[in-house]
Amino acid sequence: MTMDPPSPARVINRNLRDMVVRNGCDIGVIGLGVMGRNLVANMADKGFSVGAYDPWPEALASFAESEAVGFDGVETAQSAEALVALLQVPRMILLMVKAGEPVDDLIDSLTPLLEPGDIIIEGGNAHYEDTNRRARSLAQFDLHFLGLGVSGGEEGARHGPALMAGGSPAAYTRAEPLLTAIAAKAGDEPCCAHLGSGGAGHFIKTIHNGIEYAVMQVIAEGYVLLRDGAGLGHEAMADVFREWSAGGLESYLISITADILETQDDLGGGPLVEKILDTAGQKGTGRWSAEAALAVGIPAPTIAEAVAARSLGELRDMRLSVSRALNGPPLAPPADAKDTVKVVGDGLRGAAIAVYAQGFSVISAAAKAYGWDTSMAAVARVWQNGCIIRARLLDDIAAAYQAAPDTQNLLTAPTIASGLNHTLPGWRKAVGRAIERGIPVPCLSSALAYVDGARSGRLWTNMIQAQRDCFGAHTYERIGRPGTFHSWWGNTNLHK
Repeated sequence: MTMDPPSPARVINRNLRDMVVRNGCDIGVIGLGVMGRNLVANMADKGFSVGAYDPWPEALASFAESEAVGFDGVETAQSAEALVALLQVPRMILLMVKAGEPVDDLIDSLTPLLEPGDIIIEGGNAHYEDTNRRARSLAQFDLHFLGLGVSGGEEGARHGPALMAGGSPAAYTRAEPLLTAIAAKAGDEPCCAHLGSGGAGHFIKTIHNGIEYAVMQVIAEGYVLLRDGAGLGHEAMADVFREWSAGGLESYLISITADILETQDDLGGGPLVEKILDTAGQKGTGRWSAEAALAVGIPAPTIAEAVAARSLGELRDMRLSVSRALNGPPLAPPADAKDTVKVVGDGLRGAAIAVYAQGFSVISAAAKAYGWDTSMAAVARVWQNGCIIRARLLDDIAAAYQAAPDTQNLLTAPTIASGLNHTLPGWRKAVGRAIERGIPVPCLSSALAYVDGARSGRLWTNMIQAQRDCFGAHTYERIGRPGTFHSWWGNTNLHK
């Protein structure tokens, strides 16, 4: 953003201020695409008055034909100035436009129209560092900024998303009645919370998306193991996923996988999923989550592996070329279906635990690094409904953090560890069978390696440090002796 610092000479649109309706709309929404228009309908459905605007005429025209305009209290504005004039003071405006430059452009255009104490909320998938920057810039003008992570897709926006807010506590207090009203509910509790200052909300939404990437990849690997490893048909696989969804693996993503497996192609015979080209898109939040983990020094290998797996999927031409050059293991008859279902189920359960443990560890480390007063139990409660990664497992995670808020890693929580110990034998069998058959399971295997690494009292890093000292004189520490040391390692020292 290119905004000048405040000064006594700052020009304020006096005519606009005179037009303000002091008892006007509760909130303004800019950006009336799928998410924006459904949030407008959600707000109006809960009794809030909403001013709606989109700088793109086509989106504004499409909104005029949508469900939202049928609610009392929804008013459409033809310009940003007209929207601002519709709002009660102090104003509250939610931006639901594409992340990046469009957000900065909108903020630049809105700033001269607003007054001290007004609030801008950004509900897109913004990078948390951009949120920090915008909050600092707007603070010069005594304007508040909230970064709001919104999860749940179109259905969630309309009927109740999970909302992760970060920014000014005072601004959140003002916005809280509206946000908690439109949020999903877990029991009687809204899936909405203030999770820290600055970019905390968008950071946590980013990690949510990284967990989403990894759990989706784990489920996809389980599907291939059932299909190619056990020879199950799609109807049988759908039944398996339905059974899992009714038990300990209950989650939104497991449930929709059953729906996908039983959907037939209306353009021809057979399951629709098998007619889809095996490439998958990504918008960048998975990569951001992996980068965020690296930035705070916390291992999240399964999240990173899920991002890499999508990238590998996009390289279809390369994969076809390599498939003609390299041989796989000999074809084997399908494994025992019943046993395979059990061990794959164990693998999915164990890998999900490992993925959530990685994600929460990253959030915990970031909160300490950036000074956020983030409650891990609150994060788990926000994710219990409305969002893509909602799952029964989050009940146990919320309870674990409620009992021990300073838990360093979820793998140490008694209920989590007990569940994980139960899955490990079958999980190992599932990964072993995949390797024997040449079925790639990067996230199932990465998550297992993470668990094995986390439970190991002594790893391989002593050898790595010896190598570093050998080729670069980086020194090392010894067991039971203080200080740092450097040694000559045979005849291989490159630094001599």
